[in-house]
Amino acid sequence: MNRLLKDILLAIVTALSLSAFIYLADFGITNKLLNTILAIGGFALFLYIPKRAILFTGFFIGLLWFYWIGYSFKYQGVAYMGPIITVAFGFIYLLFFLPLYFTDNAIIRALLLFGLSFVDPFGWNWMQLPLPFVDSYFGVYKYQFALILLALSLPSIVKKPYKYLPLLLLIGAINYGYPTQIKAPLKIKLITTHIKQEEKWKQSNLYPTVLMTFKEIQKAIQEGYDVVVLPESVFPLYMNETPDLIKNLNKFSKKITIVAGSLLREDGKNYNVTYMFQNGSYKIAKKLVLVPFGEYIPLPKFAQKFINDTFFSGASDFVTAKHPTDFMIKGVKFRNAICYEATCPELYQGDLKYMIAMSNNAWFAPSIEPTLQKLLMQYYARKYGVTIYHSANYKGSGVVQ
Repeated sequence: MNRLLKDILLAIVTALSLSAFIYLADFGITNKLLNTILAIGGFALFLYIPKRAILFTGFFIGLLWFYWIGYSFKYQGVAYMGPIITVAFGFIYLLFFLPLYFTDNAIIRALLLFGLSFVDPFGWNWMQLPLPFVDSYFGVYKYQFALILLALSLPSIVKKPYKYLPLLLLIGAINYGYPTQIKAPLKIKLITTHIKQEEKWKQSNLYPTVLMTFKEIQKAIQEGYDVVVLPESVFPLYMNETPDLIKNLNKFSKKITIVAGSLLREDGKNYNVTYMFQNGSYKIAKKLVLVPFGEYIPLPKFAQKFINDTFFSGASDFVTAKHPTDFMIKGVKFRNAICYEATCPELYQGDLKYMIAMSNNAWFAPSIEPTLQKLLMQYYARKYGVTIYHSANYKGSGVVQ
């Protein structure tokens, strides 16, 4: 067999082994044994495949995990950028794993992989290397990931008959349990909406959207819920500029707590925010962590305006809060998280048991993005012992533990 073809096939097998858990979950298949075998096999291959196969593996992993990122560009008026961004993410992760190309030593590759687990290119942190173990028999803590890599790499230097003795280190990586997660002592209704992104911001759809939202709130009241949670930007407007809407939501909040996403314009700045209406008044939580290239440009300031105006139609100009926001709802504290934030460790700091998260996943429909998002939320929820109440447009709503 041609060596190049062999390297490509090895790369495909490696990339598929480390990506299969996402696609299986997307089809509703969660098998811990299968996920364990695939993840262990994928990382073992990564440590031992030829140098050139490393490059192809990085490229294919970038595609398999993040092909969907380019989808959102058509809503920014630059649809031609979609395929370019998809291929670009292949090359980004080719470069991300490039350090492994410079050595054939499995132990050095293991050390490099462990080091890369702390790196987030351009602030994009969805490539969590321990993530393939999130629904497996192994844990996702860094020490467990380190033990797995050591167990797989040390046989390369141990001679027979003890060559595979290092595999005993895998015992230390077994998932012996995460911090206790409990559900909030409230009856919480999570709303899923199905509004296509191309329809979401049309003025003609504003009234039907608001009407649909109030029907959901009324239904939740009739069903006896304490809290109703609606998706990110479910109100597609600057809510602080619509006093009548706020007045009506305040009125309904005397019967049920309403948590909903919208926008805020303040001092000429735009914010992606959550409104919490309770007992006839409301509070606002501004987003803390913005989406790289979606809501801000992670480049030097001299390049930000040009890229924002050229490729994002001026849309990536949101600003952030300075710290996370917590809501007290009927005596229970909830951390607020908007979409990408729910997959960022900054949001899990402090005394935290419950989180309310909201997303608009229609940006990336149809794709695996909601599934990958849910797996990442599970990753953080289990590590930190947090129960997440997630409401999404398109797909992804549910209680995450």
